[in-house]
Formats: sequence, C-alpha cells, structure tokens
Amino acid sequence: MNSFDQFINSFKTTQKTWLVTGNAGFIGSNLTEFLLAHGQKVVGLDNFSTGYQYNIDDVLTSVGENAAKNFSFIHGDIADYETCVKACEGVDIILHQAALGSVPRSIVDPITSNRSNITGFLNMLTAAKDAGIKRFVYASSSSVYGDSEELPKVEERTGNLLSPYAVMKMTNEMYAGVFARTYGIEAIGLRYFNVFGRRQNPNGAYAAVIPKWIGSLLSGEEIYINGDGETSRDFTYIDNVIQMNLLAGMTTNPIAFGQAFNVAVGGRNTLNELYSIINQELAKHIDTFKIHPALYRDFRDGDIRHSNASITKAQTLVGYTPTHNIKQGLEKAIEWYLKNIKKSEK
Repeated sequence: MNSFDQFINSFKTTQKTWLVTGNAGFIGSNLTEFLLAHGQKVVGLDNFSTGYQYNIDDVLTSVGENAAKNFSFIHGDIADYETCVKACEGVDIILHQAALGSVPRSIVDPITSNRSNITGFLNMLTAAKDAGIKRFVYASSSSVYGDSEELPKVEERTGNLLSPYAVMKMTNEMYAGVFARTYGIEAIGLRYFNVFGRRQNPNGAYAAVIPKWIGSLLSGEEIYINGDGETSRDFTYIDNVIQMNLLAGMTTNPIAFGQAFNVAVGGRNTLNELYSIINQELAKHIDTFKIHPALYRDFRDGDIRHSNASITKAQTLVGYTPTHNIKQGLEKAIEWYLKNIKKSEK
C-alpha cells in the first residue's frame, strides 16, 4: 500500500475540515469533489473571477446528497483580509488554490494579478497563522524556473524570472518559507506543471492549451500553435495533482514543511506532439472527425522554451507516485469534454 492509499484509508475513520480556496475553479473543484467523496468536510471560498457556480453544482451532484451536507461555501475575495479570517474558522487544513493564473494575463495587467496572487496569498497565510492552522498547502507554478535551461527542473535551482506571474509565485514561496521559519506554519508549495483535465474551461482569452484546442477542434475553429511547435511541457493530469495536494495536506514528514515540490509526471511532450495526440484521441471517439492542420504564429511573451520536472523530491519526501501519463490523462479528459463541452461558459 502506498502513502496515498494509506491516507485515503485514514479518511474512513478520521474526518477533518479542509478549506479549499478557489474551489469554483478547475483544480479547486476537483479537490473539493475528492474530499467530499471520501467523507471529509470542505469549506469553499471563491469570488467567481475565474471560477463558476456550475462547477460547484456539478461537484455536489457528483458526490451525492449526504456528502454534500459536509460542504459550506463563502462567496468572497482573498484580497479582503476579513473574508480570509472568516474562512479559516474551524478549519484543520488549507489547500490554497485561489489565484489569477496565466502568464499573459499578468503581463497585460500585473496590478490586478498582484492583488490576488500576492496580497491575497499573504492575507490567507496570515489568517491561517492567526487561526492556529498549521498545515497550509498552496499552488505555486513551474514558471518560477524562468530562463533556466536545465532539464529536468530541480526544485533547488531556478533561473531569471520571465513574467510578473512568475515573480508573484516566487514571492509566495518566499513568504511561505518565512512563515514556516518564523511562526511554525507547515507550509508546502506545489509547483504545478501544465495541469489539465475535467472542468478546465476551454473558453476565454487565457484558456490553457489543451482545453482550448479540444474546444476549437470540436467547433471547427482554426488552431494556432505559438512558435515552431517544438516548445515542450510536462503535461500533468488532474488526478496526479489531487494526489499531491492530499499527500502534502496529510504528510507527517517535518522535512517537507517550508518546501516547494514539483507536481508533474516527469516527462515532456512538444506542442506538435500534443496536438497530434489530441487529434488521434478525438478521431477514436468521433467517426466523422478529420485531423485538422494547425497554423503557426509568433512565440508568446514570457513563455519558457522547455519544461520537464524532476519528481524525485516529491517521491522521496511525501511518497508521490503519479498515476496518469499524458496519453492516459488525455483519454479521460477528452471523454469528459465530449460529454460536458456545451456546459462551459464563455
């Protein structure tokens, strides 16, 4: 039995209260669903800036009426300190996912992103400290590796930051480290590498590449690839991210506290390879689907060229074992999108 299975078994006899910030969003809603489905209590906090009520509704329908009774929701903004204080009442563990994501968004409007990603983060961290909550797991980003060309990416070595978003996530890690050393907060940062899966919105100016391409292919729109298509990423399925959040939330290893961990599969695929896999998977599910050539355009500002994570630290310190590679994840993600794509809002 691995570490994750042991924690899940413990849920059968131990019920904790988890605060999931950003729980109406992609990752937050999946975390909320998993926790409720395994007998835990969840407090959700979201301002619906990038999350949706239909995600919460879908979660509550999925887990059933009895489990849904263990959920409570606060409609509020992490940039408001009093909201954070209220959200922390009676909470055992925080999974802080709320943020304004996207490198391009931060380049266009760094002030608004900063309000959520630094002011909001510090508010949550301080509210947790004041409430006596020890365990604080938070979303960081692979963007903190900046222009480092080292592959795979190792947590202890980063490069020059390339976007305001990267600065914000690195600042989060610095604050968390200081709070761990100064106040004894058991803060654990998770550097997400290109997460994808169910409930990831395919619409909007800052949609992630996988849901954006799937949505465009299903609606017959043109597909654009930034640069020459040889940019590579460590694409990570949502179930791997759920596992790492729960491991970080429950670990008893003190060496993990005040640290940041890569959350990835430990491989990489180019955008050209990704596009080919998506086309192949759609063709498996849709008899009339025809592979559609992509159009190439300029590289995107702030993007790193290659991204591939070392997951040795996560494996060693908290027992992380990813369960889905990109093909396994895309099979499940595409099945979900084919059933749910029309529910997504623009």
